[in-house]
Amino acid sequence: MPEGFKLDTPRVEDGAAIWRIARDSKTLDLNSSYSYLLWCRDFAATSAVARDATGEPAAFITGYLRPDRPDTLVVWQVAVDAAHRGRGLAAALLDGLTTRAVDELGVRRVETTISPGNTASNRLFASFAERHSVLIEREMLFDAALFPEQGHEAEVLHLIGPFEAPPGSRR
Repeated sequence: MPEGFKLDTPRVEDGAAIWRIARDSKTLDLNSSYSYLLWCRDFAATSAVARDATGEPAAFITGYLRPDRPDTLVVWQVAVDAAHRGRGLAAALLDGLTTRAVDELGVRRVETTISPGNTASNRLFASFAERHSVLIEREMLFDAALFPEQGHEAEVLHLIGPFEAPPGSRR
C-alpha cells in the first residue's frame, strides 16, 4: 500500500464515501447509495478500502465469491478518489484483496468485466496478471445490445489465474 494509506475492510459507515467515490469516477455504473451500504455489510470480506491518514476511504474495491464457483473472486468495482489518483492505490487494493482472498477464502481465480473503452481498468487488470505471473483470458460476456439503456458498452469478461495458495493458508 502506498505510504500514508492503509488497506482495510470496509464498514457500513464507509458506504456513503464509497458511493461518492463511485459517483465522482464518471466511469463506473453508479448503484444506489443503499447498495453500497449493503455491500459494506454483506460483502466486506471480499472487498477493501484504502484509508487516508485521517481514516477516510480514499479508494475502494468491491467483490464477491461466485455462488457456483466459490474459488472465484468477482471484482465488481474499483475506484480511486480524484484527489488520490496516480499513487498506485487501485493496484495496491487489487493485490491486497486478492492476497487476502487466496489466503483466507481459498480463491484460485479472479474475474471481472470491463468495457472495451475503459483503458485504465484494462491496464490495471493486465498488469495485475503480469505482476502475479498468471494467465488472463478474455471473452465477451454481455453484448451492448443486452443493456436496456442506450450507449452502454459491451462488458468483456476477464478470467485471471489460477493463483497458488501460500504455505500455511487455510486452503
